[in-house]
Amino acid sequence: MHKFFNTAGPCQPDIHYMTDPLPRLSGIRELIDGTHYFIIHAPRQTGKTTYLYALMRQLNQEGKYTALTVNIQAAASGRDSDHAMQIAATYIYNQARHHLPNSEWPAAVTEVSPGFGSFNGYLQQWAEQNSKPIVLFIDEADSLMDDLFLTLLRQLRAGFEARPKGFPQSLALVGLRDVRDYKIRVRPERDSLGTGSPFNVKTESLFMLGFTEAEVNALLSQHTQETGQFFPAEVRQEIYRLTQGQPWLTNALARQIVAKVLQNDFSQPITLAQVAQAKEELIQRRDTHLDSLIDKLREPRVKTVVEAIIKGELLEFDKLNDEVAYTCDLGLITHRPPIRFANPIYQEIIPRVLSYGFQISFPNDIVEPLWYIKNKRLNLDALLVAFQKFYRRNSEAWLAKYDFREVGRQLLLMAFLQRIINAGGRIEREMAIGNGRCDLWIEYGGEQFVIELKLYRDEYTREDGLEQTARYLSRLGLSQGYLIIFETRSGKTWEERIFRETVEVDGKTIMVMGM
Repeated sequence: MHKFFNTAGPCQPDIHYMTDPLPRLSGIRELIDGTHYFIIHAPRQTGKTTYLYALMRQLNQEGKYTALTVNIQAAASGRDSDHAMQIAATYIYNQARHHLPNSEWPAAVTEVSPGFGSFNGYLQQWAEQNSKPIVLFIDEADSLMDDLFLTLLRQLRAGFEARPKGFPQSLALVGLRDVRDYKIRVRPERDSLGTGSPFNVKTESLFMLGFTEAEVNALLSQHTQETGQFFPAEVRQEIYRLTQGQPWLTNALARQIVAKVLQNDFSQPITLAQVAQAKEELIQRRDTHLDSLIDKLREPRVKTVVEAIIKGELLEFDKLNDEVAYTCDLGLITHRPPIRFANPIYQEIIPRVLSYGFQISFPNDIVEPLWYIKNKRLNLDALLVAFQKFYRRNSEAWLAKYDFREVGRQLLLMAFLQRIINAGGRIEREMAIGNGRCDLWIEYGGEQFVIELKLYRDEYTREDGLEQTARYLSRLGLSQGYLIIFETRSGKTWEERIFRETVEVDGKTIMVMGM
């Protein structure tokens, strides 16, 4: 059987295509040799666990250390702190039995006397009895909530000074977030407690980025070497553009092309059209990875950032650092300005998910594609006029109870367009914090269309919108487009809000529509 692109769990080199994970983080060996405790954090399904197992195997093969990777997620089910730490110790023992020679195993938990004892004591006993310094990687450390997580940190902090003979020489906590960002609510009636003090022994916090373009190419090349099926340069570039190197997305998109679109027929060439088809199928299928991200959208900190991106507006400065850092750690947004959704697939799926309730609720008579598509050509002008009419009659009632009301106007229009464009075209969105707008690019029947969405903020909104639309048209080599301005001022009548006019700007024809 051929190897395949992995989308579930850690990669195994004997059955999965995979790049060498060890170069993805630098400085780890210096931290271990220097007896440091540190943090590794990254979004879900970025390759953290694959990296940990590769590093564990390498360290153990070299023979200088006893290295072990253990996932302690099950400890979150502990009935109290002592029970949770006992579960964590049990998992350490079980992992050791699978990955270490028996001379390097810790004691079985049932053998620890008296009773279980503390987690600190368990690690201390293991270190004292082991012939080599211990290097321990605790995966899913942040799956422990509140008191349990605080207990873990305190137990590790308490043993730190006894290393390396009386406690693990080097230890890494691995999860989604840096420990300093966690707020532990010890009891419901108490304020949050920062966790810096219980684990102030950490030397460094390392963030694992996605694949580079070279690593994506290396991953795809393994499939070519295995099967002879070639990914042309333009296909490789498009896969990287769509995923921005997010490891799960990269594997999922490649797997969708090879196994689903082409049905593992390795004699067929891979084309850009197949990449587009695979992307759309991934978005519509919403696998666990995508669903787990979408579940985060209604968290207050995430919601604030998502709305700012869709509106193109700045966050309040007192909220900027914490909320952006948190959303970035989840993998939803980029690390550097302009802050936008992390890749085009997320940028496509997030607005679709948020507007899905709208999309399925439109009356069929106004979203029937036959009204707007004739001879495989889209009449966008007629479509927007129909939306304008619908918006006047229904928007206030539809948006009144919508969770994302701050961006409800834009998402309502996107849902309307999506319902019709789905018949054979595609929409791409450009959104970023501080852009002051949301840009939509539509392709249908070989034609391209541009729509720029803006909220009315001041007397410069229209002027700025026209300039921005003209620049966007120039960048795409188009001569005409649409600027839609959503009225936000109270007291404006619908007669004042609803209008249409055509404006020429720098040789571009722009239809301005008020909502």
